[in-house]
Amino acid sequence: MNHIVHIACSDAKGLVANITSILFKHGVNIEEMREYVDRQLSNFFMRLELSGEINHDVIQQELLSSLPANASLKISLKEPKNIIVLATKEYHCLSELLLKHHFGELNASIKCVIANHENLGDLTSKFGIPFFYVNHHNKSKEVFEKEIMEIVKAHSPDYLVLAKFMRILSPEFVSSFNDKIVNIHHSFLPAFVGANPYRQAFERGVKMIGATAHFVNNNLDEGPIITQKIVPVDHSFTVESMISAGHDVERQTLIDALKLVFDDRVFVEGNKTVVFA
Repeated sequence: MNHIVHIACSDAKGLVANITSILFKHGVNIEEMREYVDRQLSNFFMRLELSGEINHDVIQQELLSSLPANASLKISLKEPKNIIVLATKEYHCLSELLLKHHFGELNASIKCVIANHENLGDLTSKFGIPFFYVNHHNKSKEVFEKEIMEIVKAHSPDYLVLAKFMRILSPEFVSSFNDKIVNIHHSFLPAFVGANPYRQAFERGVKMIGATAHFVNNNLDEGPIITQKIVPVDHSFTVESMISAGHDVERQTLIDALKLVFDDRVFVEGNKTVVFA
Protein backbone atom coordinates (compact mmCIF):
# COMPACT_ATOMS: atom_id res chain seq x y z
CA MET A 1 0.00 0.00 0.00
CA ASN A 2 1.35 3.41 -0.97
CA HIS A 3 1.55 6.33 1.44
CA ILE A 4 1.16 10.07 0.91
CA VAL A 5 3.31 12.53 2.86
CA HIS A 6 2.40 16.21 3.24
CA ILE A 7 5.00 18.60 4.63
CA ALA A 8 4.54 22.33 5.22
CA CYS A 9 7.05 24.51 7.07
CA SER A 10 9.27 27.55 6.84
CA ASP A 11 11.75 27.32 3.99
CA ALA A 12 15.35 26.43 4.87
CA LYS A 13 18.44 25.18 3.10
CA GLY A 14 18.82 21.43 2.77
CA LEU A 15 15.18 20.48 3.38
CA VAL A 16 14.85 18.25 0.32
CA ALA A 17 18.19 16.57 0.98
CA ASN A 18 17.32 15.90 4.63
CA ILE A 19 13.90 14.48 3.81
CA THR A 20 15.05 12.20 1.01
CA SER A 21 18.06 10.98 3.01
CA ILE A 22 15.83 9.85 5.87
CA LEU A 23 13.49 8.02 3.50
CA PHE A 24 16.45 6.38 1.73
CA LYS A 25 17.87 5.23 5.06
CA HIS A 26 14.59 3.43 5.80
CA GLY A 27 14.49 1.79 2.39
CA VAL A 28 11.41 3.67 1.27
CA ASN A 29 10.89 4.22 -2.45
CA ILE A 30 9.83 7.71 -3.58
CA GLU A 31 7.46 7.26 -6.51
CA GLU A 32 6.50 10.92 -6.83
CA MET A 33 7.85 14.10 -5.25
CA ARG A 34 6.64 17.66 -5.73
CA GLU A 35 7.75 20.74 -3.85
CA TYR A 36 7.03 24.45 -3.91
CA VAL A 37 8.46 27.49 -2.09
CA ASP A 38 6.29 30.53 -1.50
CA ARG A 39 9.10 33.06 -1.70
CA GLN A 40 7.00 35.96 -0.46
CA LEU A 41 6.18 34.21 2.83
CA SER A 42 9.23 31.88 2.78
CA ASN A 43 7.06 28.79 3.19
CA PHE A 44 7.94 25.33 1.90
CA PHE A 45 5.45 22.69 0.72
CA MET A 46 6.15 19.10 -0.31
CA ARG A 47 4.01 16.16 -1.38
CA LEU A 48 5.56 12.71 -1.65
CA GLU A 49 4.09 9.39 -2.71
CA LEU A 50 5.94 6.47 -1.14
CA SER A 51 5.97 2.70 -1.55
CA GLY A 52 7.57 0.04 0.60
CA GLU A 53 7.40 -1.00 4.24
CA ILE A 54 6.90 2.12 6.32
CA ASN A 55 7.38 2.41 10.08
CA HIS A 56 5.02 5.33 10.40
CA ASP A 57 5.98 6.52 13.89
CA VAL A 58 9.75 6.23 13.44
CA ILE A 59 9.81 7.98 10.05
CA GLN A 60 7.49 10.72 11.26
CA GLN A 61 9.65 11.40 14.30
CA GLU A 62 12.87 11.51 12.28
CA LEU A 63 11.36 13.74 9.62
CA LEU A 64 9.99 16.18 12.19
CA SER A 65 13.36 16.34 13.93
CA SER A 66 14.97 17.40 10.63
CA LEU A 67 12.41 20.11 9.84
CA PRO A 68 11.89 23.65 11.18
CA ALA A 69 10.01 23.89 14.47
CA ASN A 70 6.79 25.11 12.83
CA ALA A 71 6.56 22.10 10.50
CA SER A 72 3.31 20.25 9.95
CA LEU A 73 3.65 16.67 8.75
CA LYS A 74 0.97 14.22 7.69
CA ILE A 75 1.56 10.62 6.58
CA SER A 76 -1.52 8.78 5.33
CA LEU A 77 -2.44 5.75 3.28
CA LYS A 78 -3.22 6.37 -0.36
CA GLU A 79 -6.81 5.19 -0.41
CA PRO A 80 -10.26 6.43 -1.47
CA LYS A 81 -11.93 8.99 0.77
CA ASN A 82 -15.33 8.62 2.40
CA ILE A 83 -17.63 11.50 1.47
CA ILE A 84 -21.15 12.79 2.01
CA VAL A 85 -22.86 14.87 -0.66
CA LEU A 86 -25.22 17.69 0.29
CA ALA A 87 -27.71 18.75 -2.37
CA THR A 88 -30.95 20.65 -2.90
CA LYS A 89 -32.95 20.40 -6.16
CA GLU A 90 -30.47 20.81 -9.01
CA TYR A 91 -29.33 17.46 -10.37
CA HIS A 92 -26.44 18.21 -12.71
CA CYS A 93 -23.57 18.13 -10.20
CA LEU A 94 -25.01 15.29 -8.13
CA SER A 95 -25.64 13.14 -11.20
CA GLU A 96 -22.02 13.63 -12.32
CA LEU A 97 -20.78 12.56 -8.91
CA LEU A 98 -23.03 9.50 -8.86
CA LEU A 99 -21.91 8.44 -12.35
CA LYS A 100 -18.21 8.85 -11.55
CA HIS A 101 -18.73 6.95 -8.30
CA HIS A 102 -20.60 4.13 -10.06
CA PHE A 103 -17.76 3.59 -12.53
CA GLY A 104 -14.99 3.91 -9.94
CA GLU A 105 -13.63 7.21 -11.26
CA LEU A 106 -14.09 9.39 -8.19
CA ASN A 107 -11.43 7.96 -5.84
CA ALA A 108 -14.06 8.21 -3.11
CA SER A 109 -16.94 6.30 -1.58
CA ILE A 110 -20.21 8.23 -1.36
CA LYS A 111 -21.65 7.17 1.99
CA CYS A 112 -24.93 9.02 1.51
CA VAL A 113 -26.65 12.05 0.00
CA ILE A 114 -28.42 14.58 2.23
CA ALA A 115 -30.86 17.09 0.72
CA ASN A 116 -33.37 19.62 1.98
CA HIS A 117 -35.79 18.71 -0.83
CA GLU A 118 -36.99 15.27 -1.89
CA ASN A 119 -36.52 15.85 -5.64
CA LEU A 120 -33.23 13.95 -5.98
CA GLY A 121 -34.18 10.91 -3.93
CA ASP A 122 -35.19 8.77 -6.93
CA LEU A 123 -31.99 9.66 -8.81
CA THR A 124 -29.84 8.76 -5.82
CA SER A 125 -31.65 5.48 -5.16
CA LYS A 126 -30.98 4.33 -8.73
CA PHE A 127 -27.28 4.19 -7.78
CA GLY A 128 -27.89 2.36 -4.51
CA ILE A 129 -26.76 5.30 -2.36
CA PRO A 130 -28.66 6.11 0.86
CA PHE A 131 -30.69 9.32 0.60
CA PHE A 132 -31.70 11.44 3.58
CA TYR A 133 -34.30 14.19 3.31
CA VAL A 134 -33.91 16.92 5.93
CA ASN A 135 -36.59 19.57 5.60
CA HIS A 136 -35.47 23.11 6.45
CA HIS A 137 -38.91 24.73 6.51
CA ASN A 138 -40.19 26.15 9.80
CA LYS A 139 -36.91 25.30 11.53
CA SER A 140 -34.11 27.40 12.89
CA LYS A 141 -30.73 27.00 11.23
CA GLU A 142 -29.50 25.48 14.48
CA VAL A 143 -32.13 22.72 14.42
CA PHE A 144 -31.71 22.11 10.68
CA GLU A 145 -27.94 21.74 10.95
CA LYS A 146 -28.21 19.58 14.05
CA GLU A 147 -30.34 17.09 12.12
CA ILE A 148 -27.81 17.08 9.28
CA MET A 149 -24.93 16.70 11.70
CA GLU A 150 -26.50 13.61 13.27
CA ILE A 151 -26.53 11.91 9.86
CA VAL A 152 -23.02 13.09 9.04
CA LYS A 153 -21.54 11.81 12.30
CA ALA A 154 -23.16 8.41 11.78
CA HIS A 155 -21.19 8.02 8.51
CA SER A 156 -17.80 9.50 9.59
CA PRO A 157 -16.87 11.15 6.27
CA ASP A 158 -13.47 12.53 5.34
CA TYR A 159 -15.10 15.30 3.29
CA LEU A 160 -18.45 16.96 2.67
CA VAL A 161 -19.27 17.97 -0.91
CA LEU A 162 -21.81 20.71 -1.52
CA ALA A 163 -23.29 19.79 -4.91
CA LYS A 164 -25.48 22.89 -5.34
CA PHE A 165 -26.62 22.75 -1.71
CA MET A 166 -27.59 26.43 -1.86
CA ARG A 167 -27.72 26.90 1.91
CA ILE A 168 -25.33 29.03 3.95
CA LEU A 169 -23.75 26.93 6.70
CA SER A 170 -23.19 28.40 10.15
CA PRO A 171 -19.68 29.08 11.50
CA GLU A 172 -20.25 26.36 14.09
CA PHE A 173 -21.00 23.77 11.41
CA VAL A 174 -18.08 24.84 9.20
CA SER A 175 -15.62 24.77 12.11
CA SER A 176 -16.40 21.07 12.62
CA PHE A 177 -15.02 20.35 9.13
CA ASN A 178 -12.19 22.83 8.69
CA ASP A 179 -10.87 22.60 5.10
CA LYS A 180 -13.04 19.50 4.63
CA ILE A 181 -16.07 21.04 2.88
CA VAL A 182 -15.84 21.54 -0.89
CA ASN A 183 -18.37 23.77 -2.65
CA ILE A 184 -19.10 24.46 -6.31
CA HIS A 185 -20.01 28.07 -6.99
CA HIS A 186 -21.68 29.03 -10.23
CA SER A 187 -19.43 31.89 -11.23
CA PHE A 188 -15.79 32.76 -11.73
CA LEU A 189 -15.07 34.10 -8.24
CA PRO A 190 -14.55 36.72 -6.96
CA ALA A 191 -17.06 38.05 -9.51
CA PHE A 192 -20.80 37.61 -8.94
CA VAL A 193 -20.88 36.16 -5.45
CA GLY A 194 -24.11 35.07 -3.80
CA ALA A 195 -27.36 34.27 -5.58
CA ASN A 196 -28.34 34.60 -9.26
CA PRO A 197 -24.81 34.92 -10.70
CA TYR A 198 -25.93 34.14 -14.25
CA ARG A 199 -28.45 36.97 -14.21
CA GLN A 200 -25.76 39.22 -12.77
CA ALA A 201 -23.41 38.12 -15.57
CA PHE A 202 -26.09 38.61 -18.24
CA GLU A 203 -26.92 42.10 -17.02
CA ARG A 204 -23.23 43.00 -16.96
CA GLY A 205 -22.75 41.78 -20.55
CA VAL A 206 -19.80 39.50 -19.77
CA LYS A 207 -17.95 37.63 -22.52
CA MET A 208 -17.16 34.60 -20.40
CA ILE A 209 -18.79 32.71 -17.58
CA GLY A 210 -17.24 30.18 -15.28
CA ALA A 211 -17.37 28.10 -12.14
CA THR A 212 -15.25 27.90 -9.01
CA ALA A 213 -14.67 24.96 -6.68
CA HIS A 214 -13.44 26.06 -3.28
CA PHE A 215 -13.18 25.07 0.36
CA VAL A 216 -15.88 26.56 2.54
CA ASN A 217 -15.05 29.03 5.27
CA ASN A 218 -17.12 31.58 7.17
CA ASN A 219 -17.00 34.21 4.42
CA LEU A 220 -19.62 33.63 1.73
CA ASP A 221 -18.01 32.26 -1.43
CA GLU A 222 -14.56 33.45 -0.31
CA GLY A 223 -12.92 30.18 0.78
CA PRO A 224 -9.60 28.94 -0.67
CA ILE A 225 -10.01 28.25 -4.40
CA ILE A 226 -9.14 24.78 -5.71
CA THR A 227 -10.07 24.96 -9.40
CA GLN A 228 -11.74 27.38 -11.81
CA LYS A 229 -12.92 27.00 -15.39
CA ILE A 230 -14.50 29.32 -17.96
CA VAL A 231 -16.48 29.13 -21.19
CA PRO A 232 -16.95 31.96 -23.72
CA VAL A 233 -20.35 33.61 -24.23
CA ASP A 234 -21.52 36.50 -26.37
CA HIS A 235 -24.42 38.91 -26.93
CA SER A 236 -26.65 36.16 -28.32
CA PHE A 237 -26.77 34.30 -24.98
CA THR A 238 -29.86 34.61 -22.84
CA VAL A 239 -29.91 34.04 -19.10
CA GLU A 240 -31.28 30.55 -19.80
CA SER A 241 -28.55 29.62 -22.29
CA MET A 242 -25.92 30.97 -19.89
CA ILE A 243 -27.33 28.73 -17.17
CA SER A 244 -27.22 25.71 -19.49
CA ALA A 245 -23.60 26.40 -20.45
CA GLY A 246 -22.79 27.08 -16.84
CA HIS A 247 -24.10 23.70 -15.71
CA ASP A 248 -21.59 21.96 -17.96
CA VAL A 249 -18.63 23.90 -16.62
CA GLU A 250 -19.84 23.50 -13.02
CA ARG A 251 -19.85 19.70 -13.36
CA GLN A 252 -16.33 19.53 -14.73
CA THR A 253 -14.92 22.09 -12.32
CA LEU A 254 -16.27 20.21 -9.29
CA ILE A 255 -15.04 16.82 -10.51
CA ASP A 256 -11.56 18.15 -11.28
CA ALA A 257 -11.33 19.76 -7.84
CA LEU A 258 -12.46 16.63 -6.03
CA LYS A 259 -9.96 14.44 -7.85
CA LEU A 260 -7.18 16.75 -6.62
CA VAL A 261 -8.51 16.86 -3.07
CA PHE A 262 -9.16 13.12 -2.81
CA ASP A 263 -5.66 12.42 -4.14
CA ASP A 264 -4.17 14.66 -1.40
CA ARG A 265 -2.75 17.15 -3.89
CA VAL A 266 -4.04 20.33 -2.24
CA PHE A 267 -2.47 22.36 0.57
CA VAL A 268 -4.37 25.21 2.18
CA GLU A 269 -2.22 28.25 2.94
CA GLY A 270 -4.30 30.94 4.61
CA ASN A 271 -7.02 31.77 2.09
CA LYS A 272 -5.08 30.34 -0.85
CA THR A 273 -4.18 26.86 -2.01
CA VAL A 274 -1.06 25.16 -3.29
CA VAL A 275 -2.15 22.51 -5.81
CA PHE A 276 0.21 19.82 -7.09
CA ALA A 277 -1.83 18.83 -10.13
